[in-house]
Amino acid sequence: MKLTGNIRKMESETQKGGAPIQYRLPVYVQADQKKFFPVGDKIGKKIKLTHTGKINCIKCGRLTKKSFGQGFCFPCFQNAPEASECVLRPELCRAHEGESRDMEWSKGHCLKDHIVYLAVSSDVKVGITRKTQVPTRWIDQGAHQAIQLAKTPNRYTAGLIEVALKKYLKDRTDWRKMLKNEFPEGIDLKAIKKEMIAKLPEELAAYAVKSDAKTNLKFPVLEYPEKVKSVGFDKEPEISGKLMGIKGQYLLLDENRVLNLRKHNGYEVTLEG
Repeated sequence: MKLTGNIRKMESETQKGGAPIQYRLPVYVQADQKKFFPVGDKIGKKIKLTHTGKINCIKCGRLTKKSFGQGFCFPCFQNAPEASECVLRPELCRAHEGESRDMEWSKGHCLKDHIVYLAVSSDVKVGITRKTQVPTRWIDQGAHQAIQLAKTPNRYTAGLIEVALKKYLKDRTDWRKMLKNEFPEGIDLKAIKKEMIAKLPEELAAYAVKSDAKTNLKFPVLEYPEKVKSVGFDKEPEISGKLMGIKGQYLLLDENRVLNLRKHNGYEVTLEG
């Protein structure tokens, strides 16, 4: 199969019976025409990805020499609501007070139910996501286990809980450890959740989720890299080799190479395999 177009982050879907996650790669062959490269079906096979040299902003579509914030041209990076400061620091969100780069956008994103969660990818970390992004957010982070800790009516409140818990837990994933499948054994997320809720102020603990149901995720990987060698289109326009697996938003290639596809949102790429 051969397909050329602007790529986006991989779409994923959990499978029944504990089967590995299924992935497919969106490819915009035209601005309004999306096709899919079945990257999940290529594991164990040789693939080739060639950057044509073009990069289009994922917001406005204009050509840009450099991508900012995982896919934006510089003007959109400065002005688009998707690139707002609260995307990375939710505690700074002001949509609940009527302040936003785009209130209509915020109504569908910042002012929706959010989940504060604990996940295990490299270590136990705390994070937040919109309720509609469960379990997609956990998959994108390469987490093999996660549990919901709290549910809030907006992004700001979830951010307050996350900030309170960052005193005790990490809020970032060590991507190298995640890709090597290195994480502590014997983690009891239910016990850690109970401990973290007890550390919250009463007004924030009121948002705690009663259910202790855990989500277990299995990634389609034949072999994890022993050492991690990051590759990308800015230095290597053509990247090819045997696909050893997929984890998070990374392709795991032979010779310990890893390719972060989300980093290359908006790049025009020819995919073969």
